[in-house]
Amino acid sequence: MPSLNDIRSTFLGYFEKQGHRVVPSSPLVPRNDPTLMFANSGMVQFKNLFTGVETRDYTRATTAQKCVRAGGKHNDLDNVGYTRRHHTFFEMLGNFSFGDYFKSDAIPFAWELVTKELGIDKSRLLVTVYHTDDEAADIWKKVAGLPDERILRIPTSDNFWQMGSTGPCGPCSEIFFDHGDQYWGGPPGTPEEDGDRFVEIWNIVFMQNELFEDGSMRELDAQSIDTGMGIERVAALLQGTNDNYATDLMRALIEASADVTSTDPDGPGSTHHRVIADHLRSTSFLIADGVMPSNDGRGYVLRRIMRRAMRHAHLLGAKDPVMHRLVPSLVQKMGAAYPELGRAQALIEETLKLEESKFKATLDRGLKLLDEELSGLPEGTPLPGASAFKLYDTFGFPLDLTQDALRERERSVDTEGFDAAMAEQKARARAAWSGSGEAADAEIWFDIADEHGATDFLGYDTETAEGQVQAVVRDGASVDAARAGESVQIVLNQTPFYAEAGGQVGDTGEIVTDAGRARVTDTKKVAGVFLHFAEVTEGTIEAGAYAKLEVDHARRTSIRANHSATHLLHEALRGALGDHVAQRGSLNAPDRLRFDFSHGKALTVEEVRRIEAEVNDYIRQNAPVTTRIMSPDDAREIGAQALFGEKYGDEVRVVSMGGAPGSGKGPDGSTYSIELCGGTHVAQTGDIGVFVVTADSASSAGVRRIEALTGSAAFDFLAAQARTVGELATELKTSRADLRERVKTLAEERRALQNEVAQLRRELAMAGSGGAAPEATQVDGVSFLGQVVAGVTGKDLPPLIDEHKARIGSGAVLLIADSGGKAAVAAGVTEDLTGRVSAVDLVKAAVAELGGKGGGGRPDMAQGGGPSADNAEAAIKAAQAVIGG
Repeated sequence: MPSLNDIRSTFLGYFEKQGHRVVPSSPLVPRNDPTLMFANSGMVQFKNLFTGVETRDYTRATTAQKCVRAGGKHNDLDNVGYTRRHHTFFEMLGNFSFGDYFKSDAIPFAWELVTKELGIDKSRLLVTVYHTDDEAADIWKKVAGLPDERILRIPTSDNFWQMGSTGPCGPCSEIFFDHGDQYWGGPPGTPEEDGDRFVEIWNIVFMQNELFEDGSMRELDAQSIDTGMGIERVAALLQGTNDNYATDLMRALIEASADVTSTDPDGPGSTHHRVIADHLRSTSFLIADGVMPSNDGRGYVLRRIMRRAMRHAHLLGAKDPVMHRLVPSLVQKMGAAYPELGRAQALIEETLKLEESKFKATLDRGLKLLDEELSGLPEGTPLPGASAFKLYDTFGFPLDLTQDALRERERSVDTEGFDAAMAEQKARARAAWSGSGEAADAEIWFDIADEHGATDFLGYDTETAEGQVQAVVRDGASVDAARAGESVQIVLNQTPFYAEAGGQVGDTGEIVTDAGRARVTDTKKVAGVFLHFAEVTEGTIEAGAYAKLEVDHARRTSIRANHSATHLLHEALRGALGDHVAQRGSLNAPDRLRFDFSHGKALTVEEVRRIEAEVNDYIRQNAPVTTRIMSPDDAREIGAQALFGEKYGDEVRVVSMGGAPGSGKGPDGSTYSIELCGGTHVAQTGDIGVFVVTADSASSAGVRRIEALTGSAAFDFLAAQARTVGELATELKTSRADLRERVKTLAEERRALQNEVAQLRRELAMAGSGGAAPEATQVDGVSFLGQVVAGVTGKDLPPLIDEHKARIGSGAVLLIADSGGKAAVAAGVTEDLTGRVSAVDLVKAAVAELGGKGGGGRPDMAQGGGPSADNAEAAIKAAQAVIGG
């Protein structure tokens, strides 16, 4: 009996032998189709190939595509667990031709694979074709030898595929398997076609036409093939069952669910186990592809799926979180085919545990409220919408979760009343909203958020995507379109552009539609809405248009490197300076990083060297940079550092990097840096390249600022320094290795020469213009020496004063220097005369004559200055007058 993994390998191997490229599954979040919430078929990743927008180096492809149908127009959530074949997650095996082969090859491929490679009994197979597709019917007759009664012609849209209201389209052909008359149901096209007897296992789309708005069609120049085989249905068939949940994969997950809840997998709780097994797959794969639980968009759908599974675990009697304990079983069964599961296993487990812990805290109260609301209602009466909304608003019960709980009691919900209560809440929120007072918080953003919801951010794992323009805003008002030369803000339903937050600057790049092109100069976020500040460079950008979105890759790469380096820097600072270091601000720009931290003094050269060396050690370690979702309390418990200025809710992103066992933080002491952060980061620390500190300065009282460079900017900085060193070595006629000693020698020689020059200047000044030391005069019995000196500065005057005082023994000295066009004045009085004459008074009198003000010092030594020394003789006489008082 082939396992599900065997079937997948057989399928891909068969088409690889037929010249098809085996292409990995695309992520569940579509990058090239903004109309889809999740990838729901194998052709999604090839959409642009079919439309001719894109070409690749192959024209045949085969895939095992992971798919989710749990939101938007493709939603099987309500039926999961209650039917044999509904899933939120499933795998679609497909083979594709992009203008290469067509019907005459696609039909034989399908028939050979199904009947020979997989060994399915051809006598139990029948096919359908579109009622006018004689070509396909004839090929089936020739290849499979099927009689007319087993080639069913279907005249409805079930057998005619369209990509949209216009564009590629064409007839379909399907293969059905007859499970036997023990099951109720009829063949396709009959009133009983929804039964379990005849099950579709293969669908071929013959993409042969182009549909126009007027309903006319023409044949495509390059006709293509898109096929799909649901692996779960074929596995059930080959494993002798008509129930997808009885297959080896699903059975293993069901038994794992039964084991952790200590219940019978086939007992009264069998439906609960089926729900848990299905939802485990969809939640795990969504988390692995970067979707995190939230209150809007894709994250909200994920949360609904998670909480639905958790409620069923609760109904099985689980008292503690159990979903995370099932992840190893899933990774064991599917990790080889989808390695992203293994890589994200820790993140998946932590996210599930956190979500279930939170949900369990409110589940009992919510179910109690539900019982209270139902107790007063007549049998069969729907639950009032206001009650359902209270469950949603107070306890986080999505409407479908309440409907699922009521389904088991054969009750329904007044959905109109629920919608009315939701509308009232939005009206209250609008009335209470006032924004922050900034221009960016104009009420228009609230209106857009209210109408379209929050923007889905795709940028953690991609820098290109497609989105739909939801609004174009110019000068604070929504407009239908913006034209070349106009500056606007563009709002999209999803975006890879990071909005400025947490010190990381907003992304730039390009938005391109069929009608125009815009250059994104910045990205910000208000009320959950991402605002792409842009200048339209070509044509027009229209609201409602589909757009290709591309972040400036080189710029984002540099920003990521700087942001991750900031985390390493933070930890290195704590290690070098102490645990008092805490972030007080940051900037992660494309050309540099800046980090403000609490510390009271400048860093020493040795401290900077140690910090640089430690950061670069962890860069060279090239350790993975991992992200987990945790509660703030759990994050703090493992030592995560919170970033300054960030606001944290019930869940936080925890970014970890670097370290070896026993050397750091975290549950096993193996992580160097653990921080709460919502920014984008490198995949490996080695992607940072190199780190160099360029400045350490004071930012404010008790706060220091480190400025640094990484990657190519750091390389360029170091290269420039190396060039300067080389040039200096050449200029000083020494080697680079000896340059330090050479500069040290020159500096010592310079200091010696400066001292010699200063001494000579003092000697010249002491000697006076005639070559001999000036003599003091007697003023009212006090020896007074007043002199104008040249060739010295103001700082040279005090030692000259002291020398004159020593020479005259007792008396007062006043010196005036013409220093750079300004006058410098100094006065000294020997100790025996300070009771009679003050140096301060002498300076003040002289300064006044020189056009200056004030002067100060001690009675024995004082200094001052004036704008000009032109009136020096008068200044000396004024000082004499003070003594002669």
